[in-house]
Amino acid sequence: MKKIACLFLSVLFLSGCSTASSHLKSTQSDATDRVTVGKVQREVRIGMSSAAVIEALGSPNIVSTDENRLEVWVYDKIATDIAYSNSNGGVWLIFGAVGGNSGATSTSQRTLTIVIKFDKENKVRDFAYHSSSF
Repeated sequence: MKKIACLFLSVLFLSGCSTASSHLKSTQSDATDRVTVGKVQREVRIGMSSAAVIEALGSPNIVSTDENRLEVWVYDKIATDIAYSNSNGGVWLIFGAVGGNSGATSTSQRTLTIVIKFDKENKVRDFAYHSSSF
């Protein structure tokens, strides 16, 4: 009987515990359509058409021309992830409650800049990318 009571109190006490990382995982959206360095490395190739680039990466943020009046596309992506966790735990006893609060916050940022240069036939002639996280 003592073992059952101890087990019940342990489960009750621990049921309020959760980490910031578990909250973060539960709030993140599906990342299958996200533009990443890996996606650029896998899918962008010299000679591919502008339509194929749009199919792979979506529409660019900036469209301009270079000194030779050839088209240049820039994808500039910035993401901020903020995770906040607040846990309340406690046990009700016959004479009162024993409990506590704890919390944690985590913030991180990522940037990805992709520059794609096209030739006269709207085919990729060059591309570069830069990624950072902090």
